[in-house]
Amino acid sequence: MTLRPLSRAEVRELDRRAIGEYGIPGVVLMENAGREAARWLTELGIDGPILLCCGKGNNGGDGYVMARHLESRGHAVQVLLLCHPADLNGDALLNFKILQANGTPVVVSEMTHSDDRLIASFRNADWVVDGLLGTGVQGEVREPLRQAIETINSCGARKFAIDIPSGLDCDTGRPLGSAVRASHTATFVSTKLGIANPQSAEYTGIVRVFDIGLPSRLLDEFKT
Repeated sequence: MTLRPLSRAEVRELDRRAIGEYGIPGVVLMENAGREAARWLTELGIDGPILLCCGKGNNGGDGYVMARHLESRGHAVQVLLLCHPADLNGDALLNFKILQANGTPVVVSEMTHSDDRLIASFRNADWVVDGLLGTGVQGEVREPLRQAIETINSCGARKFAIDIPSGLDCDTGRPLGSAVRASHTATFVSTKLGIANPQSAEYTGIVRVFDIGLPSRLLDEFKT
């Protein structure tokens, strides 16, 4: 099914209705998104460690799911958490707790000072996965996320964005002060208005749309 590009409000509405009207738990949608993104990253080829940079929202939750699936495929992963674990809640917290129980390496940092561990993680990574900010972000990106975005962009690893590069406006495709420049972007359900803007290509790289199991009757309303 081919859907038209979605706005920020439509993305939020689809999630709300899938959960509220159709009874699909949000954690199921998160699992499907993270699993599909991990599958594509594996297909692209992985030749070394993967550093997953995650924020406190559902975009970060997708990253935790990705980390689990990549580990189960035998890849070395490390999660960089750009918030305090106490700030996590809902489905993102549930998936973070799974990583903790599994012993997945997690570094908590606010990027406010030089950290030799982080420097080494960025330097040694084959891929850096961007799960900092999702489609809902509005207004200029603030610290410490701005510094994290700049660090991602300046490292030599390949960059993979979850749903939309962090800092890229979902509706316009313009950077909100600073945005991740990804080589590949795995977006979900349909492309976004901002991604459809040709000017966003320098931030999104190659884009693929993945199904996360939304009901066909709901999707019918958003066909081209």
